[in-house]
Amino acid sequence: MDRTETVLIYDALTGEIREKQRCRLTEDEWRQRLSPAAFRVARQAGTEPPFTGQYHEWKERGLYTCVCCGTHLFFSSAKFDSGTGWPSFFAPVSDLNIRTRRDRGHGMVRTEVLCARCAAHLGHVFDDGPEPTGLRYCMNSAALGFVPEEERV
Repeated sequence: MDRTETVLIYDALTGEIREKQRCRLTEDEWRQRLSPAAFRVARQAGTEPPFTGQYHEWKERGLYTCVCCGTHLFFSSAKFDSGTGWPSFFAPVSDLNIRTRRDRGHGMVRTEVLCARCAAHLGHVFDDGPEPTGLRYCMNSAALGFVPEEERV
């Protein structure tokens, strides 16, 4: 396996770290695979309006995943109501599964959060979250999938 085309990803269902093939598709392939909203957010670094996303007030127990490639991102137990209008989490399932980079768009300096496997734009992370991390991963619902706890077997 060519290591430049793979990434280590934490499997939240098994607790194992696995080498996974990077998920790289053309823009047309992503357009065919994703809804228009998911494509705009995840592939074009868009942002959904606050208080409109499917997972903003979602209370079910389970696992949030990348809408593009299925990488495990956040447990529902790490979700909290930040009052911002977007689903917010205090920690990812593993730092292996996300990447961050400086975002200077829209006249602000923020830290963008991306999927480590497919580079989907997920949202941003801020340092005003609750304990135990003090972080707020402010995500776009359109960039997320969800696996209910009873299906995580």
